[in-house]
Amino acid sequence: MDQPPLEALPGLSLPLLRGEEHPCPYLPDRQASELYLLTTQIDAAMYQYLMDRGFRRSSDVFYIPRCGTCQACVPIRVPVADFAPSRSQRRVWRRNADVEVDYGPVQDDDEHWELYARYQDSQHDREMLDTRENFTAFLCRSPIPTVELSFRLKGRLIGAAIVDVCPESLSSVYFYFDPDEHRRSLGVFSGLHEIAACRRLGMPHWYLGYMIEGCRKMEYKTRFRPYELWDPRHGWQPGDSGA
Repeated sequence: MDQPPLEALPGLSLPLLRGEEHPCPYLPDRQASELYLLTTQIDAAMYQYLMDRGFRRSSDVFYIPRCGTCQACVPIRVPVADFAPSRSQRRVWRRNADVEVDYGPVQDDDEHWELYARYQDSQHDREMLDTRENFTAFLCRSPIPTVELSFRLKGRLIGAAIVDVCPESLSSVYFYFDPDEHRRSLGVFSGLHEIAACRRLGMPHWYLGYMIEGCRKMEYKTRFRPYELWDPRHGWQPGDSGA
């Protein structure tokens, strides 16, 4: 059987393989495809370099969207020194004053799995992540140093954030939470903690993945301001200042 042709991107010597076209999980009536790196031998410094060229990580796979004429997926990051929480974000911080936040290794025990499964049920977005094995592979398999922020209310786990640690940034990987606690806006609360962690560690940026215009699930990312968007021709450019 013939092997599919490899592709290349300017400024990147690593070979890339184009994945099969599939329905876009974010925008209706669109098809999506990605380019995948053919190596998992990527350390944190190399991943920082890749993120600054539009790549992201899922488990031990590194990819960049390449969807024909659609360019809706745009990498987004926050320069943490300039970040100022909005009035709404300050309310979220106060609302969760009773939540204990701990940092540690990524966990896939029964407590975390049960919370993740409940979250997936509430999102109706189970797809291929609906088994314990897939949960572990998705969140716990990483060639990059990765930490978990766990959020507990009176000892009960109500949220977990998976975060990659790179030389110059923290990069948000995934967040899941107790659907019964949706009024707490725990995703926003986690983002504020991740920004605070960047500042403590002297890291200039917090990476949020892709901003996808037209996808309501991704709109929250542009509420952390100011933010920067990646342009393949000019690199990182200022986004909305929030003024």
